[in-house]
Amino acid sequence: MGSRFPSHQLSSGLYVSGRPEQPKERTPTMSSVAMPYTGGDIKKSGELGKMFVTPADGSRSRKSGPINSNAPLRTGSFNGATSHSGQLNSGNRMTSGGAPGYVSMKKTNSGPLNKHGEPMKKSSGPQAGGGNVSSRQNSGPIPPILPTTGLITSGPLNSAGAPRKVSGPLDSAGSIKLQNYSVVNNQAVTRINQCDEYSFRKSFPKTIFWSIILLFLMGFIAGGFILGAVRNPILLVVVVVLFAIVSMVFTWNTCYGRKAIVGYISRYPDAELRTAKDGQFVKVSGVVTCGNVPLESSFQKVPRCVYTVTSLYEYRGWDSKAANPEHRRFSWGLRTLERHVSDFYISDFQSGLRALVKTGYGARVTPYVEESIVVDIDQSNRDMSPEFVRWLAQRNLSSDDRIMRLKEGYIKEGSTVSVMGVVQRNDNVLMIVPPPEPFSTGCQWAKCILPASLEGIVLRCEDSSKIDVIPV
Repeated sequence: MGSRFPSHQLSSGLYVSGRPEQPKERTPTMSSVAMPYTGGDIKKSGELGKMFVTPADGSRSRKSGPINSNAPLRTGSFNGATSHSGQLNSGNRMTSGGAPGYVSMKKTNSGPLNKHGEPMKKSSGPQAGGGNVSSRQNSGPIPPILPTTGLITSGPLNSAGAPRKVSGPLDSAGSIKLQNYSVVNNQAVTRINQCDEYSFRKSFPKTIFWSIILLFLMGFIAGGFILGAVRNPILLVVVVVLFAIVSMVFTWNTCYGRKAIVGYISRYPDAELRTAKDGQFVKVSGVVTCGNVPLESSFQKVPRCVYTVTSLYEYRGWDSKAANPEHRRFSWGLRTLERHVSDFYISDFQSGLRALVKTGYGARVTPYVEESIVVDIDQSNRDMSPEFVRWLAQRNLSSDDRIMRLKEGYIKEGSTVSVMGVVQRNDNVLMIVPPPEPFSTGCQWAKCILPASLEGIVLRCEDSSKIDVIPV
């Protein structure tokens, strides 16, 4: 049928007037295009399909979203465990740019894909459960699981995934440990053993001592040989006289050596801290004050001390037990010794400056502090001092039928003390530290005192308080 007006037929079979409209090229827009429904086939999904993988074995997988209320959470094993973040529900639709799309109803697993588009499985170590294991095992430590609320918190997590508490009241066990913690076990407190105190036999050089013994032995042999061969006793008499003189000098230094050193310390001139140079060996006298860790005496519980000493002696008769391996009969022997010192301050009498004396943290210290008798115990008054019995029980010491004597000494805050050490200035902080090498007193010829070596900081209490004997 002819007509002057052009017409064309639509795809539905209807004829309309006008020429067919030519297709025009569309300009690119920023809006997203709706993804076609692929039925879960990765090969038809393009780049978007690489984000969603359908596992072939139906095992548990890594989700993106909060944990579904119907899916249990397992945190104790690698087998079948998952980590979750974001939001995902198998019954919801995914939209992009307002166009509806569909997500597969199966659980998806994110991760790398092989050349065929299938998820790659990595395993390390033996598989749990024997032969066929459906879950994927990864190597490396298990990352901490976030709380089920999805809230990201700072700080370490506990085994349940919740933030660990770092503040708050201590439990009963912790508070008991803190209460039972003793100050003397602090690293800032120096424990001085019996070996650290001065002894003439220990300070005298062993090489010189054995050389003298060897010379006298040779002199006795030669004197005896000459006496037997020539009948001349002169050499033997000379050797005997020299041996007697040397023995007297050694005995004198052993008995009187400590008192001579105390006198030497008292006569040593005091230095002024204001003019003392860095690294100079000085003696400073002044009033002491406690540092960060004040001490307490062991038996009498005297507070705020910078130095404490408590010693227990036992008298050994003919058939009594020995207090130590070197304890001789009919003498007093040391059974136990508790001696502690910590850092303290001293105010110089000469200049008024205040210096920190570094005697704590295991520093070498040579103390000269007098001890006083606190308790005398024998068979007649053994049950009349409950404090002493309690003190022994705390240290697991038995009294039995022994004759004991307890001595105690201390340097309390406010006492006058003489300190010998090396001056050290560090950022306007004045300190007295132990010398790097022992200090020699030299020979005191007028008193027949041989040289003695003093190691570390020398501590001498000028006005040590006299402790009264506790009546029993």
